[in-house]
Amino acid sequence: MLDILKGIILDFQEQENDTGVPRRLDVTPVPNKATICIGSRRSGKSTYLFQLIQKLLDSGVSQENILYINFFDDRLHTLQKDNLGLVLEAYFALFPEKKNTEKIYLFFDEIQVVPGWESFIDRVMRTENCQVYITGSSAQMLSKEIATQMRGRALSWEVFPFSFAEYLDYKAIEHRSNLSTKQRLLIQKVYDTYWKTGGFPEVLGVTSTLRTKIHQEYFNTMLFRDIIERHDISHPKALKDLALKLIDNTASLYSINKLTQYLKSLGYNVPKASVSDYLSWFEDAYMLFTVRMFDASIARSNVNPKKIYCIDHSMVSSLSSGILMNSGHLLENLVFTTLRRSSPKVFYYRTRGGREVDFLLLSQSRKKTLYQVSESLMDSTTKNREVTALEEAMSEQGLSEGTIVTQNEMDSFPVKTGKINVIPAWRFLLNQIN
Repeated sequence: MLDILKGIILDFQEQENDTGVPRRLDVTPVPNKATICIGSRRSGKSTYLFQLIQKLLDSGVSQENILYINFFDDRLHTLQKDNLGLVLEAYFALFPEKKNTEKIYLFFDEIQVVPGWESFIDRVMRTENCQVYITGSSAQMLSKEIATQMRGRALSWEVFPFSFAEYLDYKAIEHRSNLSTKQRLLIQKVYDTYWKTGGFPEVLGVTSTLRTKIHQEYFNTMLFRDIIERHDISHPKALKDLALKLIDNTASLYSINKLTQYLKSLGYNVPKASVSDYLSWFEDAYMLFTVRMFDASIARSNVNPKKIYCIDHSMVSSLSSGILMNSGHLLENLVFTTLRRSSPKVFYYRTRGGREVDFLLLSQSRKKTLYQVSESLMDSTTKNREVTALEEAMSEQGLSEGTIVTQNEMDSFPVKTGKINVIPAWRFLLNQIN
């Protein structure tokens, strides 16, 4: 195994890696803490490591000071917890002069496949002059688990599929706050493509048929490797049917009772507690996200119906039966994933009068922002419904502005509580940080 590890280390140092499109991630390494990138499968975590490595090389760090191991390498399938020390033993056998004299940079891709990796990383960070970077499938490497197992020696960062700004980077299209008419028309055209493809890097530029096939492969891999295998689920078919049911109802309300009854109607004897666990595991895998109603009382928030969204709006199109799904739901899903990148605290809001606003975003500084989503406001009944709900929410939350995201319309008008801005989806996406 020692010779195999030496070969893997040297092979990486000699090869050129595809760094792909630079990601708009504000990942800042902190001394004495491992930098951990978590997110859904195929969202670009490994490529992002290569980008970090290239930045080190560009800053003058020697290639010999960089150790990269991908633990999905089939040559390492026999590597166990007690053997992880061989990784550094192999490295220092190649470069003994660096031991305790030079800082080394350790990049461990998918290290979670080796049980007990946390204690190894903890020991390395205490005994070596190093900076550690780690990626992992989120279902096996969650920030809440990391905090417990690594005793505060790690900071986790989320990696999502491409945002619209990153998609424009992929297309090599410049985008600034002040756009000429030509730039605006070009960005609108590219938005139409992003609307169809979504943000998973691997599906960009492929045919719609192949994109659907890739999305379905992602879904099955997330489901079986990140949830069923990890949690040893006794009803895997029930889990899959539940996931497909939720995807068919993207941007819709659900309750545990109704989902349990649905599985019962299919012949599954799955208790409510298990259904609740399934929903939690979907979110742990960055596959499906639950959005609760905003309420000062967590208890009231938890007993009210919740809404469901998917990691990628185009994946919904690839997986949905098409019976219940419509483009308005997909637009709402796209707005959700955009907001979720900036903060995990995304809620829906129900006014005292029973009217619903699609999203209330609570920023890291606890600033509240309200968003309504509607494909179009051309119909006067639709416009009145959306505006009335948003205005009520603004009044109740003491906010002077609210936003309605549409596909193509743009407007701004005063209301009793302040002002409502109507913006097209492409501009809303560009207004967000990522």
